[in-house]
Order: sequence, then structure tokens, then C-alpha cells
Amino acid sequence: MGLKAALSKPFAAFAVWQINKWKKNAVVAQDKILKELVFEARGTAFGKDHHFAEIKDYSDFKQRVPVQDYEGLKPYVDRVVNGEADVLWKGKPLYFAKTSGTTSGVKYIPLSKESMPEHIKAARNAILTYIHETGKTDFVNGKMIFLQGSPVLNVKNGINVGRLSGIVAHHVPAYLQKNRLPSYDTNIIEDWEEKVDAIVEETLHEDMTLISGIPPWVQMYFDKLTEKTNGKKISEIFKNFSLFIYGGVNFEPYRAKIEQSIGRKIDAIETYPASEGFIAYQDAQNDKGLLLLADAGIFYEFIPADEYYNEYPTRLSLGEIELDVNYALILNTNAGLWGYSIGDTVKFVSKNPYKIVVTGRIKHFISAFGEHVIGEEVEQALLSVANDEKVEITEFTVAPQVNPEGGALPYHEWFVEFSTAPQNMPAFSKKVDQALQKKNIYYFDLIEGNILQPLIIRTLQKDAFVNYMKSEGKLGGQNKVPRLSNDRKLADGLEKYIV
Repeated sequence: MGLKAALSKPFAAFAVWQINKWKKNAVVAQDKILKELVFEARGTAFGKDHHFAEIKDYSDFKQRVPVQDYEGLKPYVDRVVNGEADVLWKGKPLYFAKTSGTTSGVKYIPLSKESMPEHIKAARNAILTYIHETGKTDFVNGKMIFLQGSPVLNVKNGINVGRLSGIVAHHVPAYLQKNRLPSYDTNIIEDWEEKVDAIVEETLHEDMTLISGIPPWVQMYFDKLTEKTNGKKISEIFKNFSLFIYGGVNFEPYRAKIEQSIGRKIDAIETYPASEGFIAYQDAQNDKGLLLLADAGIFYEFIPADEYYNEYPTRLSLGEIELDVNYALILNTNAGLWGYSIGDTVKFVSKNPYKIVVTGRIKHFISAFGEHVIGEEVEQALLSVANDEKVEITEFTVAPQVNPEGGALPYHEWFVEFSTAPQNMPAFSKKVDQALQKKNIYYFDLIEGNILQPLIIRTLQKDAFVNYMKSEGKLGGQNKVPRLSNDRKLADGLEKYIV
């Protein structure tokens, strides 16, 4: 056992001891954070405009701070971007994490000197918790790869700007730097395919023990490795590869293909990082729930998803949530995001401790006829049948077809890229449709009432989604394919890839 591996166990035990202190008292920790956030921001422009000095508790806070997305906060963010201090949070941000917005174009998410360490601590603690639980430390001595965006930062009015994963690269602890790949020269390559090719060359003969990234882009890396080695499994190439860390999307649609590429099952840790804050991570191998980080500079609010578009939706703090209810997640952070709707939906699977699963995006649904089908439902419907039928899915998305040719009934159109296709597509499609009807009563009613016809699956060519994302300039990094759209933009772009 190497020195780092030996030291990691007591370090992990200390980290878990610290976590357990707030884990058992998460609601108390949240109350404390709300008071601290309001107190620290009372002198900012936002704090003055919303009378933070008069806020005594969560009830006061809700009355004064509206729920809003990026567009709602944009007038304040624009002032920060233009160089003004003390607008959303005291002083100026350390960084802006640059992300793609849906309606506002580029989004600039502030990262403060208080919030940045929480990102790093959460990523570290996810690994330390795993070490403490399993006792496994061998991976610490090998090489680790983090598939991420370029670490090159630009400067805007004196503030460094970049992708979150690229910013985080500047904060990797010194004790991990010698183990970490890819090199800086490789990491700054902007073209994703060129970058992955360079990563393959750089890592092919290394002792890779930990691999981390968003599943579809990790799969691309694996595919290129396998192609380079004439069909070898990843476990043959990297014999000591033992830990996979992922986030950004639900892993289940990718699990079968990634495990097939590896050649065996390995331990995995799911994380829930976002530019707005590191929200949760998996702290137990036998539990798919993610531990909500209740003591990480974020005060969370939850809106029942079916109320989200109401004029006055219910807003709940952590102590008021119920299990198995779909909630829109709202953040208030120590970087100055207030009543911020991050766009994700979550469901609590445990209250002791508080654990969540990510169920989708509040704007990613199909409700062309009032069915309000969500991502969790389509994923579970497809994967339950695929697992039974020994069918493997590479990627998929679903959109409504409201105006079919020839006056036929409307339907949900599924665009699926198969690794292993069904032998009988009509029978497979029927089973998926029946599974979705069981998941969503409104969809069932529409099928039974002959308002919709059963779903139709379009089989796509190999690499259809990769080629589509490339054509849109969204290949790699933190970009993800939405599971659901309530319009035809993505569907229309995929039609040319139909087999």
C-alpha cells in the first residue's frame, strides 16, 4: 500500500465524522445557513431591494424573495458582469461559470470565495466517503482521469470566466496533481473529438484506476480505446481500473453499454454537481439515493412539480418535504443566487438522512395533450422492457408528433439509437407503450380514449446523437441530450439519421 493510500483511510474517517455532524441534523443546518446567507447579503443591492434586514425566518424570506430563473435574476447578474461589486453577494465573484442558456443565450453563474471551496470539498468528500465505506484505497495510487472542459479562462471586467469543469481543474489538490490526467496541453484542446483522441494516446499505456465524466462522453472515450486496441475491453486495457465517477445525467440508460465496454462491473459513485452549486452525491454503494448536502452554503427550497407553473406555488423548506413527491429544486447560495430555479426536478427517497434522486428537468416534459410525461417515466418504461428483452440502448429522446400525415392520430415519437436492437420492433414498441401507460395515468387515458395512438419508435443510425450534437456545436464537455422535448426542434434535427 502506497503512502497516499495509507493516509487516505484516517483522512476519510475524519471527513465522515464531520459529515455525520450535520447529516443527522440537516434541518437545523439548513435553518442556520438561511440566517447566515441573509445576514451576509443584507448590504448588497439585492439584499436592500428585498429588505433582507427585516427577514427573521423562512416565512419572511418567502414573502420578500421571488422564485425566478436566470432570466429573472439577469438584471442583477448583468451588473455583476459589468464589474459592479456588492450586487448579489458581497464583493465581486472569484469566477463566472459560463453555461448555455435556453432563452438568454450565454449564462454567467457567479462563483464566490465562499462557494468555490464547497465545490471542491463535495467532490473530495464523495471519494472519501467511498473509501470509508468500502476500505478500498488502491485506486489512489494509480492514474485518475477527469473528462472535462478546457481549463483556459478568459477575463471579463477583471473576473475569470470559464466552464465549471475547467475552473475546478485549477483547484485540484496538489497531492492529486501527479496522478491526474489528461495533461494541460491535452485538456485545452477545444475540439472534443480531437481532444478525446489525444486523451486516448496519453492514457493508453498508463495505470488508469479512476475515470470520471458524463456517461455519454466517457462512452465515446471507451469506444475509441477499444477501437485503438482492436476490440479489447477497458478492463483488459486498464487492469486496475476500479472506480467510475459520473454525474450530469441518469446513468441507467448508459449502464449496460458502459459495463459491456468495461467487461465487468466496477464500483461507481453518482454525483450531482452544477455550476450553481454541488448539490448531492452517492454516499453508499448499495443505495442509489444521493445525500443532499445540507451544510454546503446552499439553502434549498422545493416546489411540487405539478404546482411549478401556478401563480403562487407552494414553497417548502427541507423539513417540510414528503417522500416520493416530484419537486422543482430552488437554490439560495453563498454566491448570490436567490430563489433560483435551477430547472431540475428531484424526489426524496429518504428523510433519515435526506437523500434524493434526480427525476428530470422541469422544462423537459411532453404535455401536448395534458399528459405531462416526465423524464423519469420514459427512462423507466424503456429500460424495464429493454432489460427484459436483452436490448441495449445507446441514447434516446422523445418528442410529440401532433400533426401526423394522412390524418392519423397524434403520438409520441421515440428516437432511439440501439447498441443491440430488438428482434421484433412492433412487439418491443408495444411493451414500451404499455409500460409508459402504467407509469402515467394521463397517458393511459389518452391512449384508451383514442386521443393518442401508441408510441412509435424510430431507429437511428450508429453515432446519430454524436453527429447531431457535433452539428449543433455541443459535442462533449457538460452538454447533454434532453430525454424529452415538448416541441419538434430536436426531433426534426434527428430525422435525417433515421434508419
